[in-house]
Amino acid sequence: MLKSAQSYEQILSDLKNKIYHPIYFLSGEEPYFIDRITEYASKHILTEEEKSFNQTIFYGKDVDAADISNASNRFPMMANHQVIIVKEAQEVKNFEDLVHYIQKPLKSTILIINYKYRSLDKRFKIYKALQETAIIFESKKLYDDKIPTWIVEYIKPKNYQIESKAAILLIEFLGNDLSKIANEIEKLIITLPDGMKIITPDHIEKNIGISKEYNNFELQNALIARNVVKANRIIRYFADNQKNHHISVTLTSLYYFFTKLLLYHSLKDKSRQNVAASLKIKPFFVSDYEKGARIYNINKVIRIISWLRDYDLKSKGFGNVSADAGDLLKELIYKILH
Repeated sequence: MLKSAQSYEQILSDLKNKIYHPIYFLSGEEPYFIDRITEYASKHILTEEEKSFNQTIFYGKDVDAADISNASNRFPMMANHQVIIVKEAQEVKNFEDLVHYIQKPLKSTILIINYKYRSLDKRFKIYKALQETAIIFESKKLYDDKIPTWIVEYIKPKNYQIESKAAILLIEFLGNDLSKIANEIEKLIITLPDGMKIITPDHIEKNIGISKEYNNFELQNALIARNVVKANRIIRYFADNQKNHHISVTLTSLYYFFTKLLLYHSLKDKSRQNVAASLKIKPFFVSDYEKGARIYNINKVIRIISWLRDYDLKSKGFGNVSADAGDLLKELIYKILH
């Protein structure tokens, strides 16, 4: 049996080494990795001359299983392979009928199926057929705490670096959309002065418009230091700019910090190495939890987490009649600080 499940890195490595398989089934919630594999294959498997006769791109809503099977069963013209790319394959009519081709694929065809934002039911006959003849890749969403590392690894091959705070600012503004993050990084690199190889918060503020003073990272720092003046200044800014500082993002950021702070309190071994490993954070951020633990004991942390849940519900209209997001945030921060 073909070793069907492979990692993103392994698939790209094989493609770069011209190790091809008859079918690639790329599914899952994170479109970035699916798009990068497909993009590389569409650019590099065939030469420009070969593509005109041997590369076909289908869109799922426009075709059915028979269209894909018929195209895949054709032999290449003046080339070793033909490449068939099916985008939005989850929209293909009678997709399961493709099982007949998948069971006996043509070796000279490279069929790349993009089945985005969902997974194929493993009980289906077609999935079992894919396990026998295809490379299967499930593109999973990265957890938020993994994205800073992903940003660092994305930039490294380009011979650039990014400061930790700058990476966090990017995530705060763009969320966990890897495609958006990658696009903004490419723009940032272009705007860097000659010789500058490190992206800083100043670059983020200047080129993307994220304030390096008024953001969730600085709010967290203000709470850690119990700096009432700074925290209230940031919250007032958030209240006046709710479109760019949605309360749900702030609540999620604070919940992430205080749940990890609760875990920190429970650790017997509070060495920097163990804390970083247990909390799944960079060693650079361990000091934030050390400071936070001195300000907020375990009982206060438990109350804060409960408040965060309550205010999340209130922000969605449960148990809240008239207070807007800005007022809710002011109430919450007052409780945390006092």
